[in-house]
Amino acid sequence: MIDEIDQKILKILIDDSRVSQKELAARVGLSSPGVAERVRRLEERGIIRGFTIDVNPEALGYPLQAIVRIRPLPGKLHIVQQMIEEIPEFGECDKVTGDDCYIARLYVRSMGELDTLLDRIVDKAETNTSIVKSKSVERRMPPPVMRSS
Repeated sequence: MIDEIDQKILKILIDDSRVSQKELAARVGLSSPGVAERVRRLEERGIIRGFTIDVNPEALGYPLQAIVRIRPLPGKLHIVQQMIEEIPEFGECDKVTGDDCYIARLYVRSMGELDTLLDRIVDKAETNTSIVKSKSVERRMPPPVMRSS
C-alpha cells in the first residue's frame, strides 16, 4: 500500500521518468533528500521496478502492430515460447489462461512481413491475429491501494 505522496511521485515518474529530484520534490512538497528516500523505498519494495523509455515503433519503421493469440499444438508449448522469445518483432508476450496460451504484440513493416513471421510458427501452433487500429488506453498504473490513516 502507498500513501498519497507516494502516489503523486509514481504518477509524475510515469509521465516523465527523467524529471529531476529537485523538480519532483517541489511538485510533491518535499525536500530533495525526502523525495529521494521515498523513491528508494518504492524501489526496495518492488513498486518501482526500473526507469525506462517509451519508444515509438512507427518512428522506427514499424507502422503496423498485431495482437496475436497463440495456441501451441500438443507437446509444442516450450518450442513455441522459445520461438516467440527469439523473434525480435514480438515486442511483448503474456502467458495466459483460457483457450490460448500466449497473447503477444507483434511489430511489423507490412502485411507480407506479418505473414512471413507467422509462417515460422504455423506448424507448431494455431494463431488468431488482429491488427491494432489505435491504442484506446495508454500505459498507466493501476489504481493505488491507499494506506488507511
